[in-house]
Amino acid sequence: MTEEETEVARIIADAASLPLLDAAYALWRWRYRLDTLEGRPTAEEVRINRTLTPAQFAVKYRWDRDHAQDGPAFTHLKRAHPDADDNAIGQAIITAVKFEDACFRYFEATTAEYWQRCVHAVALARKDYPGFLEDTYQQAANDVAYYYK
Repeated sequence: MTEEETEVARIIADAASLPLLDAAYALWRWRYRLDTLEGRPTAEEVRINRTLTPAQFAVKYRWDRDHAQDGPAFTHLKRAHPDADDNAIGQAIITAVKFEDACFRYFEATTAEYWQRCVHAVALARKDYPGFLEDTYQQAANDVAYYYK
C-alpha cells in the first residue's frame, strides 16, 4: 500500500468510528486532502479550471457542493459505512454540506470577540442542523475560525 493509500485509509477509518452524519461531515472536511491523495483534479481539469472566469468558477463550485452526494464523498462515506443504505449516505452528505454552508453563512464580521463569533455562527447553524455529535459542532467552530482568520 502506498503512502497516499495509507493516508486515505486512515482518514476513512477515522470517519468509520463516527455515526453516519458526523462521518459525512468529517469526510467533507477532508475532501481537498482526499482529492490530492487520489489524483484530483487531473491535469486536464486544472487546465480547464484555469480558463474559467471567477463567475464561471463560482457556478462550478456551487454545482459541486449541490451535487456532493454524487461525487467522491459518496464513495468515501460508503467505504466508512459499508452497511449504510445508499439513500441515507446521500442524505448525510447533503446535510453535512448544508450544515457547513450554514456555519459560514451565520458568521458575522462584527467587532465582537472573534472566537465567540465563530461559536455563535455554529450555534445558529446547529438549530437548523441538529443531530451531530458535540465534537462535530466543536470542529465546525474550529473550521469557521480557521477559514475566516
